Amino acid sequence: MRELDQLFGRYLDTEWRRDSEPQRGVFLRLLDCEDDKLWHWFMGHETPSDAELAALVQRIRSLPV
Repeated sequence: MRELDQLFGRYLDTEWRRDSEPQRGVFLRLLDCEDDKLWHWFMGHETPSDAELAALVQRIRSLPV
């Protein structure tokens, strides 16, 4: 999905370099999730049950456009 690509691109452009290895690992786990789940999470319709994924989704959602 193009919208997800844009969200992930913003994260990679602004946060990836600053994040620790464990935080980067959480992002890589996020990439393994199904697109439909990602879409619901990023649109705020659902929240991941995994607290680390939920925190990262919130961080990415709050990045400036």
